[in-house]
Amino acid sequence: MKNLLAQLKTEDWVIVLAGVAILALALLFPAGMPAMPKTLAGGDAWLEAGCMFAFLFVLTCLCMAVLGRPVKGIFGSLLAIFAVALAAQAVASVPLFKDLGLESVFFSVIFGLAVSNFFRVPAWLKPAIQSEFYIKIGIVCLGATILFGEILHSGVYALAQAFIVVFLVWYFAFWVSRRMKVDDEMATMLSSSVSICGVSAAIATCGVIKGDNKKLSYIISLVLVCAVPMMYVMPWLAKLLLPALLGDPKVVEEVAGAWMGGTIDTTGAVVASGALLGETAEQTAVIVKSSQNVLLGLAAFVISLYWSYRGREGQEKPSAGVIWDRFPKFVVGFVAVSLLFSLFFDGGAGTPDAMVRGTAKNFSNTLFSIAFVCIGLETRFSEIFSKENRNALWAFLSAQTFNIVVTFIVAFLLFGVLKPMWA
Repeated sequence: MKNLLAQLKTEDWVIVLAGVAILALALLFPAGMPAMPKTLAGGDAWLEAGCMFAFLFVLTCLCMAVLGRPVKGIFGSLLAIFAVALAAQAVASVPLFKDLGLESVFFSVIFGLAVSNFFRVPAWLKPAIQSEFYIKIGIVCLGATILFGEILHSGVYALAQAFIVVFLVWYFAFWVSRRMKVDDEMATMLSSSVSICGVSAAIATCGVIKGDNKKLSYIISLVLVCAVPMMYVMPWLAKLLLPALLGDPKVVEEVAGAWMGGTIDTTGAVVASGALLGETAEQTAVIVKSSQNVLLGLAAFVISLYWSYRGREGQEKPSAGVIWDRFPKFVVGFVAVSLLFSLFFDGGAGTPDAMVRGTAKNFSNTLFSIAFVCIGLETRFSEIFSKENRNALWAFLSAQTFNIVVTFIVAFLLFGVLKPMWA
């Protein structure tokens, strides 16, 4: 029992429990949950924004308390970050930007980048800068909006794509890193981040190989910076290329979603890019991304075997526990929530079930916006383009380019040719 409680107090499980708590409250009090306003016009909108901030502040403090982390300074830090996300929401609601397809997450990143690169992030702003924390809770909430039948319908193709892409891209990324004289430690983290699931894969790989945290921070910065242009350039390319190759608009969205879900390295960016093309693209992107996330545990185990074989970990041998320890628990939460809502809360539009899913969607979008403000605040271009890291930068960009091309081909064949053929 003590071991179980200790496990539940880890960040992975606290994140899952936080997402489940939001959904449980939405089920119990569907009309009483706060919502992020689309505009800031009127007193009601400001009241809604205030209630949403209060809810997220309490949730964050409870999670930090369970994790044994200090809560001092979170109020002012989260309030500032939330204000930036709120401003991004207001700017995105301007008709000109709506017509251009620029959503709030785009402005969230831009505003965060402006602060971190033109000014210095003050110490008081740092306590609530936790991008992965908010992204993962948002993904758990997003599970309520995706019915499990749709996951099963696309799951075989998503898993097939994940296996093919992860293997090919990881091998190529490691090979090109070695050719560019990047050390094995950084090359391994870089390969995992590009091929599997970005930041989470880099963190898991660093833990498995007991890597240098400075190298990890650099890889994370590369992932975050590349994700920003990719999540807008790739939907634009999909709109430009795919309609000429595929006739069915739904198939176009599925191929585009599979391409972006298998290529973009942060889950929040995958959701945002998919949403720019439509609901089908967003759902397919999340399903494909989750399929690649599922492979993280297997990849961690294989990497652990490789490093043990090379003698980098002494007498320590990999075990089945490594797979579970490195497995992203928020994916477990995402799938479990999706299954639960598919079985028991699958009512149509206008039903209480739809209201709960709407609340879950609103929370996930809000959490993604906050996370992207954090991503911008965590990113400094001067560190990324320094001379010391130039070889790793070119290796990363080469691997990412290979990833984009290969994933497009695989997604087109699986979702654009095979899936319609067998539908």
